[in-house]
Amino acid sequence: MRRRSIPVSLLLLASVHATAAPDSQASSNDRAREGQVAIADLYVVDCALPGQVRQLGNRTYLTPRRPIHTTAADCRLRGGEYVAYDRADYKSALKVWMASAETGDAEAQANVGEIFERGLGGEPNYEAALIWYRKAAAQGNSRAQFAIGTLYEQGLGVPKDQLEALNWYRQAWGLTEDNLIFESAANREQAALRDELAKGLEEKNAQIELLSRQLKEIEDRLAASKNTSADAQRETATLKSLIAQLTTQRTQESAKLDALPKTREPVATTPPKVVAPGAALATASKGLEFGRYYALLIGNQSYQQLQSLETPRSDVARAKEILEDKYGFVVSTVTDGDNSTVMKAVNDLNDLVGENDNVLLFYAGHGSRLSTTGRNEVGYWLPSNAEAPPRDTFWVPNEFVTGHLSRLKAKRVLVIADSCYAGLLSSEPGFLMIGDKPDKYSDPDFVRFKLSKRSRLLLTSGGDQPVLDGGGGKHSVFARALLDALANNDSILAAPQLYLAVRDRVQAAAAANSFEQRPEFKTIKAAGHEVGDFFFVPKALAH
Repeated sequence: MRRRSIPVSLLLLASVHATAAPDSQASSNDRAREGQVAIADLYVVDCALPGQVRQLGNRTYLTPRRPIHTTAADCRLRGGEYVAYDRADYKSALKVWMASAETGDAEAQANVGEIFERGLGGEPNYEAALIWYRKAAAQGNSRAQFAIGTLYEQGLGVPKDQLEALNWYRQAWGLTEDNLIFESAANREQAALRDELAKGLEEKNAQIELLSRQLKEIEDRLAASKNTSADAQRETATLKSLIAQLTTQRTQESAKLDALPKTREPVATTPPKVVAPGAALATASKGLEFGRYYALLIGNQSYQQLQSLETPRSDVARAKEILEDKYGFVVSTVTDGDNSTVMKAVNDLNDLVGENDNVLLFYAGHGSRLSTTGRNEVGYWLPSNAEAPPRDTFWVPNEFVTGHLSRLKAKRVLVIADSCYAGLLSSEPGFLMIGDKPDKYSDPDFVRFKLSKRSRLLLTSGGDQPVLDGGGGKHSVFARALLDALANNDSILAAPQLYLAVRDRVQAAAAANSFEQRPEFKTIKAAGHEVGDFFFVPKALAH
């Protein structure tokens, strides 16, 4: 069963009620208004706090207004200014952050870049985003450096360039050019690019040779028949133009291929040192402060107006047991929560966690999406009181979740979403540096480096597609693979390692159910990711 599967009969029934029962429609609108103020207060807004009155000698002065991300209620309480009920209007957010950005504040410059990237009036302005990202990046702001890398990886506002993207990721990570992690990823991308360019050159050589033969045949035929008609001249001119274009493209690709560095792979002459299993990992955990661990598990299985699901409550129950018993998490759970319950639980995390803490946010339930201005797709979590699409009155938008993730004091946050269209929670590309060899994530220096960086990561059961509800016994195929990986782990486990452990198993299990499903692992850049990571540390290794 797919998490978003909604019977046609239910949709038809909703349509009949909307047409034949105006009183019911009014009742629904009344329900939407109930608690509106309280829910609106939970949203994170761009708040401009008033300046502070300060005394310098005999002179009293007022400092400039201070921009922060906080809830609407907190902003009002502190006398701040924000735009109410218009969170899609990025112009209001720009007004809050631009003054600080123009004074050279790197964090504000990164926020301005993000505002332009997300879009003014629904249309992103990647060129303007790059200008501000570069200003912040020049001051060493890792969030801006990472953002530039994602733009190069996707070809947004700049030519698509995987190697340039890698270089920006390297800077964001604080890695030198000769770092083995960067070299490995760069070599992999260079090899792929070299193969692509070589294949393109081979194809263009074949095309040029074929067109040249055709041109010669036509020219020979025309010379023999002395045909000088306009059609014949146009045909030869067209062939010559195509050959010239292909020749230019071949020259450009050949130059790119020649510019790629040529490396020699060293061959080891000394046998590698054999390390007993677990020895390095146990040593790596000494002296490393991982902080406290909190988890919020949300499982929506029984729905009031949608088809109920079969596995979310089992997913949450087993996840709670593993996280508490094996990893020492403090776990809160929400089962079959309505929109206000889910939103309040997310909001309350901010009062619970500290600056070096870890938060795992797990959601299992229905998901949906809607198109917005600028041809964008917005994803939603559907609480237990959700109405059938497209009525989104009680839906929990991704924007609400990412807004609170950016506000959380926690150093490391991992969102695991098992719902349809969960990939829409982040539009960012997957990690170029993740590779398929997770060994480097166990390196003590790598763990130590990552622990100092802020992280906002997303692991989803699928991308912008429906996903399976069952297929894993009492669990979904994704939850079964995820929970088995956590239960069977006995070492410090980084989030990318968890993704690699889950990905292939989910694809195989879905295929066995005649279904295509591929988990995704991304950053949530809009929530303040700074190239950190998330680590699961078994209690047996804790000191």
